[in-house]
Amino acid sequence: MKTAALIVAAGRGIRAGGGQPKQWRALAGRRVADWTLQAFANHGAIDLIVLVIHPDDYGQIADWADHHKIRICHGGATRVASVRNGLETLTKDGIGKVLIHDVARPCLSPDLIGAVLAALDTHLGAAPALPVVDALWQGADGLVQGMQDRSGLFRAQTPQGFDFATLLAAHRTHSGGAADDVEVARAAGIEVAIVPGEDQNLKITRPEDFIRAENILRGQMDIRLGNGYDVHRFGDGDHVILCGIAVPHDRGLQGHSDADVGMHAVTDAIYGALAEGDIGRHFPPSDPQWKGAASEIFLRHAVDLSVSKGYAIGNVDCTLICEYPKIGPHAAAMQQEMARIMGLAPDQVSIKATTSERLGFTGRGEGIAALATATLVKP
Repeated sequence: MKTAALIVAAGRGIRAGGGQPKQWRALAGRRVADWTLQAFANHGAIDLIVLVIHPDDYGQIADWADHHKIRICHGGATRVASVRNGLETLTKDGIGKVLIHDVARPCLSPDLIGAVLAALDTHLGAAPALPVVDALWQGADGLVQGMQDRSGLFRAQTPQGFDFATLLAAHRTHSGGAADDVEVARAAGIEVAIVPGEDQNLKITRPEDFIRAENILRGQMDIRLGNGYDVHRFGDGDHVILCGIAVPHDRGLQGHSDADVGMHAVTDAIYGALAEGDIGRHFPPSDPQWKGAASEIFLRHAVDLSVSKGYAIGNVDCTLICEYPKIGPHAAAMQQEMARIMGLAPDQVSIKATTSERLGFTGRGEGIAALATATLVKP
C-alpha cells in the first residue's frame, strides 16, 4: 500500500499580511509552499502528494506541476471540504496511510513525518501536539475574568495521519465545520494517538511568524556544495546520450555504461557534497553488471542517498563542454528529464553548454567533458 500526503493550500491567508495568500509569500529565499512541499517530496516514505489549491492559484504552482509525486486539485469553501476533495482524488491509488498537513507549517522535520507514520502502524489515527505549559486565563474587555486548568491540554499540529479508508469514510459522513481532521475522526469514533510535536513546527498566521520561521529555516540549514567532472571520448555510433536525452550525432560516446557524461558529472557532484566518493565507488567499472547500464540508475542512487541522509537537493548546474553536437536545441528536454529523475522542479536544474574555442581534446572533437555543481540542504 502507498502513503500519500495531502497539503491544504486553498486558504487566502490574509491575516499574515503581504497582500497575497501567505503560502505564496517569500520565506528564506523560497516561498512558504515551496518549503512545505519540499519537506514531503524529499521524504522517502511519501509516494504521492496532493496539493489542494484555490482555483485562482494555478499560476503559482508552475514549478511543481510536472513533479512526479505531486497532483493538484481544487479546494472547497471550507478546510473540511478541501480535505474531502483531496481524499476523493486518491481513491484509486491504493493508499494505505495518508497525512494531512497545513501548507503554512513549513518548518516540520523529516523525523516528525516519520513519527506520525510509525504511529499509524498501531493506530487508525495519529497527530503531533505539544502540551500546554503556560497558565491559561479567561478574559473579556481587556481584563482577566478567570483561570482555565491546563491539565491534559495540548496544542494541535499537523501532519495528522490516518488510515486512508477510515478517514475517507469519516469525511463522507461528516456534517462539516471541524477545525481539523482529528475533530472529523473523533466525530466518527476514531481514536487518535498523540505524537510529540515540535516547537519549530509553527503555523504561520501573523506577520511576525514569518520572522520566526525564517530564523528556524536558516538556522537549521546544513548547506553543502559538491562538484563533478567527467569526460568520455567519441567512438562509433549515430547518437550520444546527454543528460538523459538521445542527441543525433555522427559519432557516439564510449564508456562502460551508456557514457552520459552530463549525468555522470551531476551524479558525482551529489556524491561529492555527501563526501561519498564518486560513481566508481558505488558502481565499479570492474563489475560486468553495470556494462551498458543507463546512467539514470547512478543518478537515482545518488539522489536517494542524499534523501536518506536528510538532505534536499537545492539545485544542480551542469555545463557540457564540446564543439559538437549543438546542445541548445536539446537543453530544455535535458532539463525536464534531469528534473524528473531527481524529483525536482525544472527551475532547480540548469543545463548549458560551452565550447573550448577549439582548444584541447574537446576543441579537436575527440570527446565531450562536463562540469557540474550540486547544492544540498538539510532543513
